[in-house]
Amino acid sequence: MDAEKIVRLEAAGFKVGSVAEFLELSPAESALIEARLALKEALKHRREAQGVSQSSLAKKMKSSQSRIAKIEAGDPSVSLDLMVRAFLETGATLTDLAEAIGGNEESQYKKNNLVYTSKTKGSFSQSGLEHSYVREQVSSYNAKPTKRRKSQK
Repeated sequence: MDAEKIVRLEAAGFKVGSVAEFLELSPAESALIEARLALKEALKHRREAQGVSQSSLAKKMKSSQSRIAKIEAGDPSVSLDLMVRAFLETGATLTDLAEAIGGNEESQYKKNNLVYTSKTKGSFSQSGLEHSYVREQVSSYNAKPTKRRKSQK
């Protein structure tokens, strides 16, 4: 976002900052979310560059195509272990993994995660990190275990 636009938004009473600031994420939560986002993108890029289908990768992992699709979509129900395993199944090395999740400090996510909010934090729009994804990730980390209700017949 250019400096002029930031000045205009602030003059109109909006607060300009990052998604992490808006959602009050700790540095560790923010870094973990960025790592997951970077890993899902790197996995999809590697798989497509190799001409491998989601189904083929799933068979190699003894998993399902829908699970690979969830990994690539960044579904918060997918464990980080499964994401890493899928990435390594593409032939990636640990060095590739390290580069994928942290090799580029000026990542797309860090450059484009500006958010503008009203004074009451009532509404916002943003680019970069998808706020619904971030909220799901944060809520999954902060969620307390709950008892499941038995379904009524």
